[in-house]
Amino acid sequence: MHIIVRGKRKQILFEDTSDREKYLYLLKKYAEETEISILAYCLMENHVHLLIRDPDRNCSVFMKKIGVSYARYYNGKYERIGHLFQDRYRSEIVTNDVYLLSAFRYILNNPEKAGICRAESYPWSSYREYNTEKGLSDPAILRKMIGGEAQFRAFMRQQDDVEHLDTQTRRRDDEWALGVIKKTLNIASGTQLQQFRKEQRDNALALLKEKGLTVRQLERLTGINRGVIQKAKAVSVNGDGSC
Repeated sequence: MHIIVRGKRKQILFEDTSDREKYLYLLKKYAEETEISILAYCLMENHVHLLIRDPDRNCSVFMKKIGVSYARYYNGKYERIGHLFQDRYRSEIVTNDVYLLSAFRYILNNPEKAGICRAESYPWSSYREYNTEKGLSDPAILRKMIGGEAQFRAFMRQQDDVEHLDTQTRRRDDEWALGVIKKTLNIASGTQLQQFRKEQRDNALALLKEKGLTVRQLERLTGINRGVIQKAKAVSVNGDGSC
């Protein structure tokens, strides 16, 4: 299972080294208590990626224990109150080897993709634990699939087209969707689509669907009937297909 937990409103989760060490301590403690195996992890500034094996379906208990314990620690240390994490964690069941390998690589490459440093130099991921038996993570399953150190480094440099959980999460987010509407159509609000002529409206809706907005998102953000959105297709206006 691939899991992402984020700070509320992009709240920073780790201010210093001791915060990260505390989180890893809790990760190890509660993984052992719930008999969960951690295949990979990466602690970023305001979110955490985990790849786990959960044969007894204890993930919700595992994540709740970590969340409650770390929030209590963090709030006490920094004299703050309120929620630290953003809603419930996001998770995706890994259904095949292709996604497993891709999620493993994606998680470990997160610091490099964020422009922080090379993946192998980042101290707060399980990258360096690939060939050790003493780390927090247990990537034995991955080693059998990937091979030794040379094969692992080559594997980490590969690219793939698998869509990962944080991409899917952003796609479901209404704030992201509204931003696409405004930028694509140069309007201030999604409800302005109601004022478009039928041909203009259908072209706009078809374009937004192509960009990944769902019918439900468009219904919420524009106030246009679902049936209209579902049927909307690009049509030619003034002979050039423009809106």
